[in-house]
Order: sequence, then structure tokens, then C-alpha cells
Amino acid sequence: MIALNSLSKHFGRQALLLDASFQLNPGDKVGLVGPNGSGKSTLFKMIVGEEAPDSGNVSVPKNLSIGYFKQDAGEMSGRTVLDEAIAGSGRLGDLHHEVVELEAAMSDPERMDEMDEILARFGEVQGEYQQLGGYELEARAREVLAGLGFRDAQVDGDVGELSGGWRMRVSIAKVLIGKPDVLLLDEPTNHLDIESILWLEGFLRASDSAVLMTCHDRDFMNRVVKKIVAVDGGELVVYGGNYDFYDRERVLREADAEAAFARQQKMLEKEERFIERFEKHAAKAAQVQSRVKKLDKIEKLEPPKKRVLVPFKFPTPPRSGNDVAKLNGVHKAYGDHTVYKGLDLEITRGERWCVMGVNGAGKSTLLKMIVGDVTPDAGQVKLGASLKLGYFAQSALDILDPNLTVYEQIDHAFPTATVSSKRNLLGAFDFQGDEIDKPIRVLSGGERSRLVLAQMLYDPPNFLVLDEPTNHLDLVTKEMLIQTLCKFEGTLIFVSHDRLFLKGLANKVLDLSGGGESTAEQPLVFHGDYQSWVERTGHEAPGVHH
Repeated sequence: MIALNSLSKHFGRQALLLDASFQLNPGDKVGLVGPNGSGKSTLFKMIVGEEAPDSGNVSVPKNLSIGYFKQDAGEMSGRTVLDEAIAGSGRLGDLHHEVVELEAAMSDPERMDEMDEILARFGEVQGEYQQLGGYELEARAREVLAGLGFRDAQVDGDVGELSGGWRMRVSIAKVLIGKPDVLLLDEPTNHLDIESILWLEGFLRASDSAVLMTCHDRDFMNRVVKKIVAVDGGELVVYGGNYDFYDRERVLREADAEAAFARQQKMLEKEERFIERFEKHAAKAAQVQSRVKKLDKIEKLEPPKKRVLVPFKFPTPPRSGNDVAKLNGVHKAYGDHTVYKGLDLEITRGERWCVMGVNGAGKSTLLKMIVGDVTPDAGQVKLGASLKLGYFAQSALDILDPNLTVYEQIDHAFPTATVSSKRNLLGAFDFQGDEIDKPIRVLSGGERSRLVLAQMLYDPPNFLVLDEPTNHLDLVTKEMLIQTLCKFEGTLIFVSHDRLFLKGLANKVLDLSGGGESTAEQPLVFHGDYQSWVERTGHEAPGVHH
């Protein structure tokens, strides 16, 4: 279907791909993995022709349709959400809008003299449109948009009024609606809540399209992909299973590679000692020359490269009082939309609450009321004694100074800390080697999130309030963060769409659906972990059956 043959690609002196090959077959569901900067997005761009390899070639059949979702929604305005989604859905979207224009032209009395040409063109377009299933297009578009979390009013509303995150959902809808032969998906879950992620899982599993995707959601990868391709040292290494299989197999292959490297080093040392010992002995000259030639012919193994992030040992936060936060009779509404009606909640020291709820249920609003960024309309939010509060939201990225480097940001925040402790901190959050000298203004969203979390946790608060802390974090960093927060001795309340994070940390659940399908006047306060909540309610997220 799509064949990558002996690809090589460099950026400056950095080699991203070296003689790399891979084939995507019809119906394949493939996950593409590798560290940030390893060349995953570049691979997508080469498949769609946005970039060319330095050598090798990408073979794509002429009539193959490709839907490509990337982290760039672009400008959207002047249409409804529905029309924008349909317009970007490839050949079928183009035909849809031409059919609409031709129907308008046929009823325009001022174009009667063109009617023969209009009718002839309408016959051609309508035939192809019908053959491709065009008359089900609008219904399919509405279904996809609903699955991605759009309400009916949004679907028929102005796309230009959407936030950046919602425009990204429209971009995802565009590539799904057209039913292309191949779906290239670059981090499709980044801007989705857990309900939409679960819907997208089911959609992709049922789709006939071949899928090649990058994703930082382990559960999503496990449920969708049947094969992993790892960008590893310039090669494309194939693993025949889901992400969990890849993770286990990678460890075994690394162990084998380390053992092979150690054996070769031992053999080389033995041969070199013989040569050094007897190079001046005439009687051994032939043997020495033979061994020198043998060593020259041996292909030297490189020491295996391993990416391991070690959880940082953060200082113990100061001890808070037992009562961390109390919400009594809290009401909150935005216009006609009532978010909370008499909410009562008690958070005590050492608890780790996750907040579950559909879009608009008030998850972020709750966190903002707790930290004091939003005032309730009625009722009271009271924080306990001796609290040191840490709040992470997407706006938290604004604390970073774009004119500083990564190291300078931490150095300015903690001027009296030792250089080695600051370097260890940055290393734990995957800023290693020259990465610490990167200017903040060039960092990606994930890199900025990592830096803010590092700064927050170096001098840890005893009450952490986290709103989507794992957005843009890759799997290795996310797992390191979970291990770190498992050892956190303070109190935690968070919103997350990542099931790895939910399963790894939550020991209490605030279910804004009340254990039901969407929202409820009285949320369910569940005194158990996330996995127990799933078993109790039958939902992995409100409204989504397990």
C-alpha cells in the first residue's frame, strides 16, 4: 500500500533516518513511537509529500486517499462547524459543496443560458457523489462531530467562534468523515476529553482504513493498534503487537543487545591483549597479523542507547492540617447553565481525588473555585490550615519567561539551590545534555508543561491542584510523573483524560454524573480508586460504558 524504501533524512548534522524501510498494508493499525525529535512527524510529512527524503523513496499508489491529522488546525471562519468539517473531508467534501452550488445554479433564473452546461456537470458530479456514499455524508459528519463532543448547537454554529482545542477536534472530524484509505494521525488524543477518546477508540477499531498514528495515551494505543513501529537510532523497527507487547519486547531486545555488546567488548579486549603482548615476538608475528586482520573485519557494536527517566526525589512538603478543603452548599452557574447546585465536598490530608465528568460538567470550574480563581455564586469554599498550594493549568505555562533558557528559568526560581540538584531535576523531566540551554520560546507545548511541573515540584506544595497535567507529555515522561506523584506525601485533586494517570494515582473519585450518564444535581462522591469506580458504575467515563 505505502512503502518506505531505504529512507535517509538529516536535519543539519542530526540523522533522523538512516536507510529505514517499512510497509503499511491495507487495514493495518500501526502505532509510531520514539522520543521527541526522533522524526515521527517528519515521516508523516514525507508520506504526504510535504518533505522529501535525502535518499530512498516513498511509494504511494496514485489513487490512494490519505487523511492526515496534524497539530495545526489552521484558520477556520465563515462556515458552520458542519460545513467546515465536510469541506475538509477530501474528495467527497469537494463533491458535496459542488452539488450544493450546482443545485443553487439550476434554480437561478439569471443563469438559464448556461443550463445545459450546468445540468451536464450536475449529472457527472451527482453520479460520483452518489457512488461514494455522498448522500449519507451529512449524517456521518454529525455522528462524528457528536462523538468528538460537539453539541447540536455547536455543530450548526460559527466555526470561527471555537477555541483552538475545539478547532483541533474539527480537524480530526475532517479526516474521519471522508473515509480515506489511510489515516495518518499525529497525536489525535491531545485535545480530547476521555469520553471523546473512548469514542475515537471504537471508531478506529471499526474503520476499514489503515491507520498510522503517534499517541501518548497507552490505553488508546493498546486498544487500537496491532503493530508498533519504533523510530530507533535512525531505523524503523517493527514489533508485532500492541504497546504493552512493544514495551516488554523492547526491554528483552535491549537486554540482548547489552549482552551482545558486553560479549564483544570482552572478546576485543582479549584479542587486543594478545596483540599487545606478542606484537614484538617474531615467532608470533603471523598470529598477531591474523588477529589484527580479524579485528579490522569485525563490525563493532555500538553501546545500546536507553532512554530512562528516573523519578526525582523531591523534598518532603510541609505537613498540612487534616482538613485540606471544604465546599459547603456551593452554587455556580454561567447564564442559564447551572454547573453546581448545593455541592458539598470534603478533602482531607493524603487523599488523591480525580474529578470525572462530561464536557461542560464543571471539572475545571471546580478546581478554579478551590484555588480562588473563580468565586461561587453561593455557598462557601474554605481551605484548611498550613496549606501550600500548587496549581497547574494550561495558563500556568505563562509563568515561563520566553527570553530565558530552560536552565535559567529554574536557576532564577531557585537561586540558592546547587547546580547538580537543578540539573538532576531537569534530567528527571527529560531535559538532558544541551536541552537545558534551549530558549523557552522554542519549546513545544509538552516541553513547556514538563518545565512548569519540574519548577512546581522542586519546592513541592502540600496541596496539588492539577488540570490536565499530562497534555502533550509523552508516555515515558508521563510514567515518570506518575511514579513521582505516587510518592508525593501531600494531597491531590486533578482532572485528567489519561487512564494511566487515573489508574495510577486516584484513590477517591468525584463523579459529576452522579454515577449516571451525563451530569447530575448531586455528584457521586466515591470513596475508592478509579478502577473500583469503573467496576461500580460500568463506565470508564460518564456516559461511556465499559
